[in-house]
Amino acid sequence: MDCQKIVKTLKHKDFVKVPNKGNWFEDGAAIYAKEINDNIFLLFVILKDIEIENIRALIAHFDCFSSIGLKEPEQIMFYLSIKDKEDLHYFEKYLKVPDN
Repeated sequence: MDCQKIVKTLKHKDFVKVPNKGNWFEDGAAIYAKEINDNIFLLFVILKDIEIENIRALIAHFDCFSSIGLKEPEQIMFYLSIKDKEDLHYFEKYLKVPDN
C-alpha cells in the first residue's frame, strides 16, 4: 500500500494533519482530519510499523477540532481498518457511487 500517495491525496482534499498527543491513537500515528459537519470529522489514521502499514478511516464526533489527537471521540459513526491493498480496493469501490 502506498501511504505516501494517500497522504498526498489527503493534503489536496483539505485534510489537516493533527498532532497525536493523547492516548487514544498509537504512538507515531499520523492523523489527518477534515470537518464534514458540525463537530463531525472524517479521520484517516496512518500507522507505520516495520512489517505492516495500517490505515484506519473513521467518522467521529469530537467536542471540537482541537480535541482530536488528545481525547477519545464522543461517538464513532463509521470505522474501517485498511490493512492490505485488497481492503483499499474495496474502500475505493464503495466510495464510487454511480450517478442516478
